[in-house]
Amino acid sequence: MKKTLLIGLAVIAVAGGGVAFALGGTIQSRPAAIGAQAQTTFAIESMTCATCPITVRKAMEGVAGVSAVSVDFNAKTARATYDPRRTNVGAIVAASTNAGYPAHAVQN
Repeated sequence: MKKTLLIGLAVIAVAGGGVAFALGGTIQSRPAAIGAQAQTTFAIESMTCATCPITVRKAMEGVAGVSAVSVDFNAKTARATYDPRRTNVGAIVAASTNAGYPAHAVQN
């Protein structure tokens, strides 16, 4: 019984992060790797619901060389950290666009 209660509390704690995001938070992926990294901010106008940032983050993280992505639903932006020796802005834009969320770089 005690084990079941602890598991239930763990599930609620994990689900709470999704609720916080839906209320206007930022979703953050894994930390950036140490090395020569670049960061670019992308405007993504077509995000309309709380699950859109998850799709954008996963699409951008799927690009080889991308080490971290944070998406701000309220600002309609995503910030990608990547190894410029392995990928470029165009590949990250293409990944987001192919997932249904056209993006364009707004800051390097």
